[in-house]
Amino acid sequence: MISGEKSANRPPPESAASQATRWYAASVFPGKEHVAERHLRIQGFQPFLPRGEKTVRRARRLETRSTAYFPGYMFIALDLALQRWRSVNGTFGVRSLVMQGDRPLPVPSGLVERFIALTGRDGLLDFSGGLAAGTSVRILSGPLAETIGRLHRLDPDGRARVLVAMMNGEIPVDLDARDLVAIA
Repeated sequence: MISGEKSANRPPPESAASQATRWYAASVFPGKEHVAERHLRIQGFQPFLPRGEKTVRRARRLETRSTAYFPGYMFIALDLALQRWRSVNGTFGVRSLVMQGDRPLPVPSGLVERFIALTGRDGLLDFSGGLAAGTSVRILSGPLAETIGRLHRLDPDGRARVLVAMMNGEIPVDLDARDLVAIA
């Protein structure tokens, strides 16, 4: 985890009490998501930054970091009638709210709430909740990214064996369960 980040990324439940509060997307400067999040919290706003893990090579070593799941974007809960939402556009790290005309464009209801529900205690999105042997899955990263397969086995240590249809047969591929998402 990058220093200065909070370990839990969940917004406080009491701040979502207003019925008029909706989630809005904000465009932020790439790599400055944590700066924008911190400054929005200081101003009293409720930001939510979905995070995932990314492995990068640095100085001939592999390093796993917590990064924004949607680089360059974050979500902010706002009540447009009660809050001074225009000040979001002047916040360090924020480019602007995603607008429709002269008003911020709300994200579809339930989308951010679903991301919050999928956020683990470590503040990272975890899509592996619906995985079970026999279900269809999509591979999220690696050389087989965006490939559809069938989950054959899920080990307790987080490894998964996926059967991918290739060359007139099913090829077994061993992956990290975090790199899979169940599809309907």
